[in-house]
Amino acid sequence: MIRYALTRGALLLLGLFVASALIFLTLRVLPGDVAQIIAGVNSTPEQVAAIRDRLGLDQPLPVQYGAWIAGIFRGDFGSSLLTGAPVVGELVQKGQVTIPLGLMSMVIALLIALPFGVVSAMRRGHADGTALNIGAQAIAAVPVVWAGMMLVLVFAVWLGWFPAQGFPRGGWSEPGLAFRSLLLPAITIGVVEGAMLMRFVRSATLQAGGQDFVRTAAAKGLTRNQALIRHGLPTVGLSIITVLGLQVAGIIVGAVIIEQLFSLPGIGRMLVTDVGNRDLPKVQGELLVLTGFVLIIGFVVDLVHRLIDPRQREAE
Repeated sequence: MIRYALTRGALLLLGLFVASALIFLTLRVLPGDVAQIIAGVNSTPEQVAAIRDRLGLDQPLPVQYGAWIAGIFRGDFGSSLLTGAPVVGELVQKGQVTIPLGLMSMVIALLIALPFGVVSAMRRGHADGTALNIGAQAIAAVPVVWAGMMLVLVFAVWLGWFPAQGFPRGGWSEPGLAFRSLLLPAITIGVVEGAMLMRFVRSATLQAGGQDFVRTAAAKGLTRNQALIRHGLPTVGLSIITVLGLQVAGIIVGAVIIEQLFSLPGIGRMLVTDVGNRDLPKVQGELLVLTGFVLIIGFVVDLVHRLIDPRQREAE
């Protein structure tokens, strides 16, 4: 297990290195001149050149990349080109919105997918099971933006149960208000992602129900559903853990969109703004943090899968 963890850890670091290089190079081919944006439209070529020299933008790309990576190893992601504020401080501040939003969305998705997916599989061929399956397929096809707009219209505008937009200025120093501000956005992401995950839970449950050990348990006197619950569902958990790791990417993408819709001051909204401003150090840091989060989740999922699945340990 230790050797496996070290191998996966090495692959994680390699993945982060490759991701950092791709992020750095991709941002350099975007149209627009950062120095020109900072200097303004009425600036002279000399002023633009001076800004480019001060920010190190006139250095060769390998030198710029090396300086960025060296700073990351020191815990320094650089400073904003437009405001001069440290990128790390901005990420920590905005992460107080994005991370709770992602965690809440994941919990809601699981609360939807697990029970309804299992019930849909156990009630296969019945009207209620068919209705659940059709409903999941319909909701999974709904764009998260449209779902968010409908939920705002119903629960924020008509019913007034939740704030339509914004996050308290005091942040989590006002925990009740902060939680209410994130709940409707989290429900928006969680419902759509939960519908997608529910379809997989249903398929995995049906597959488990067809295994020999489940049929043997049923032959010994258990009903089909009893055999499935006692002996089949534990095997479904392994598959769900793997797919849940993949769902994290969808939740992050959803968070970027939803933060715009609900005017939440998170990393996703900051990323969209910084891309428009061509604030390269901030965009680099934001993309690397989001990518690293997805890679780390995959690393953790692999380790958990290895720990709870004896077949993989026996294969060593």
